Amino acid sequence: MKMKKATKEEYNRLSEIIIGSAIEVHRVLGPGLLESAYQACLEYELRERGLQIARQQELPVIYKGVRIDCGYRLDIVVEDLIIVELKAVERFEPIHEAQLLSHMKLSDCCLGLLLNFNVTVLKDGIRRRVLNFPD
Repeated sequence: MKMKKATKEEYNRLSEIIIGSAIEVHRVLGPGLLESAYQACLEYELRERGLQIARQQELPVIYKGVRIDCGYRLDIVVEDLIIVELKAVERFEPIHEAQLLSHMKLSDCCLGLLLNFNVTVLKDGIRRRVLNFPD
């Protein structure tokens, strides 16, 4: 699976919409729920804002030209451009960022967002990562 490419401005515009949507979900629900609840509500918010999203999208590994299904799944993919990984954990661990970066590399994605909803203020639970971002 290869992601589409866009301009820096388009990535930034979409990232603002995603973060705004996540803040709205967190404002309404607060911390303490399961990741699946936040995922479903964020999906709703993003669709309400007119964005195309895929939830729990499979991410195969291409090994020696062969597609190998390894069980990787992307929480949310927005407009075939941005990967959004959701967490509801006490704090981010290095493995969470490693997971996002691995997913980005495997899908040739330029922008990924890691969102932790189990925080008092959502801005403390947002990590934005870029790989090969357009100039």
